[in-house]
Amino acid sequence: MPRFAANLTMMFNEVPFLDRFEAAARAGFTAVEFLFPYEHPPEAIAERLRANGLTQALFNMPPGDFAGGERGLAALPHRFDEVKAGVETALRYAEATGVKRLHLMAGLADPADPQARDAYRKAVAYAAEKLAPAGLDLVLEPINGRNMPGYFLNDFGAAATLIRELALPNLKLQFDLYHCQILHGDVTMRLRDLMPMVGHVQTASVPDRHEPGTGEMDDAFLFAELDRLGYDGFVGCEYIPAGNTEAGLGWFAPYRKA
Repeated sequence: MPRFAANLTMMFNEVPFLDRFEAAARAGFTAVEFLFPYEHPPEAIAERLRANGLTQALFNMPPGDFAGGERGLAALPHRFDEVKAGVETALRYAEATGVKRLHLMAGLADPADPQARDAYRKAVAYAAEKLAPAGLDLVLEPINGRNMPGYFLNDFGAAATLIRELALPNLKLQFDLYHCQILHGDVTMRLRDLMPMVGHVQTASVPDRHEPGTGEMDDAFLFAELDRLGYDGFVGCEYIPAGNTEAGLGWFAPYRKA
């Protein structure tokens, strides 16, 4: 049975961020993820995890000026020093929270630009190698252009090719079912093909990014397929509740911790 992680950036927005840990645990989740923890001290995040018996499944490395429109730095030439500083910041939060995988956002750049490709490859290799001594995986997530126009890594095949070429044991694919359906379709066959390199899975319904079971995909079939493929990692619930978070958790009932 999949192990679901509530995404606290999107879910339980009825309460302040640090209170969402308790709300997720009360709803039956045993793990959480979020986009960024950096507005809060690492000790504060760690305390909420401990107090509520939660596992930290994932978070992103610092993305640059997210509020100002930046969506990562890895593919941006001349921003490598900031990438390196972000790795160090993320490692401090990883040590405090016990997370085992971090996502490096690529940024807004043309994937056909040789300088952007070189910058991204360099940043990915650097980050993965820096995470390895701490026993952490680095995950790369292709993101669709409807939600994030101009995002550099917008193709699952390109991500898989880079992961194979670099051949770093802790470099994995972050497979978001929602993004895959919008970018390519044929989600089940892509899962079957790419599962050996998958380090994290995320889900949301298509097209509106609401609760699983409310869109065009057979989400329950895909969750069962993850079991059939032997995936034992977390499935991050990176969806926007259509209304009240708890009222929309009917889909979660068959998977909820007893």
